[in-house]
Order: sequence, then C-alpha cells, then structure tokens
Amino acid sequence: MKNKKAIAIGAVILAALLVVFGVVWYLNRPATTEGSKTITVEVVHKDESKKTFTCTTTEEFLAPVLVSEGIVEDNQGDFGLYILVADGETADYSVDSSYWALLKDGEATPAGASETPITDGDTFSLVYTVG
Repeated sequence: MKNKKAIAIGAVILAALLVVFGVVWYLNRPATTEGSKTITVEVVHKDESKKTFTCTTTEEFLAPVLVSEGIVEDNQGDFGLYILVADGETADYSVDSSYWALLKDGEATPAGASETPITDGDTFSLVYTVG
C-alpha cells in the first residue's frame, strides 16, 4: 500500500514539474515576427572571402530563407536544417572537422537555423569553421 501511495505522489510531482517546465519554456521561447522583413546573410568562406545576401521574406525562421534564396542546400535532418553546403562550399565535419558556424550580429546563435527567429534588419553570418 505504501508503494502505491509513493508512486502516486511521485507521478503527481513529475506531472507538476513538467507543467512548470512547459510554462517556463513557453514564456521564454524565441519570439517570431509576422509580416515582411529584410535580413542580411554573410557567408564567410574557408579562404576568408565573403559574400553578402540581402533577403526579403515573410518567413518567421531563418532556415526556409536560407534554402529558398539558394544560400544553402536543403539538407533537412531529424533536428532541422543541417548546413553542409553554403554558397557552393562544403564544410564536412567528418572530413576535416569543419562546419558552418551560425552567428547573429557576431554572436553564436543558441539554436540552429530551423529554430532561429528572424526580425526586420537582422544580420546573420555563416562562417566556415574548423575544429
């Protein structure tokens, strides 16, 4: 009888924690902006050359803009867009530990392109990075 009561109390506590975590996430989730917006995306290649793209879109997240503008190849995975090719250059971690670092206003983004919201005037960089 005591075990059943302990399990029931544990289940109630777990459910309460899940609700609290859900509310905290909901209140702190990245905000999106509806309507037309213009963003800038700079691709910094392995040789440090740069190409800048100016994009006007109604999308709310970065990934669909990168794909539709042809800045990156569409490479959707289980966790969203995996950027393997940007502006025609491949960064393949399995070959030389290289990847495309995603920056917003010079700072690393806390999420990938699929979860990164965009607002009018944002500036993003895709930087070829080794290591």
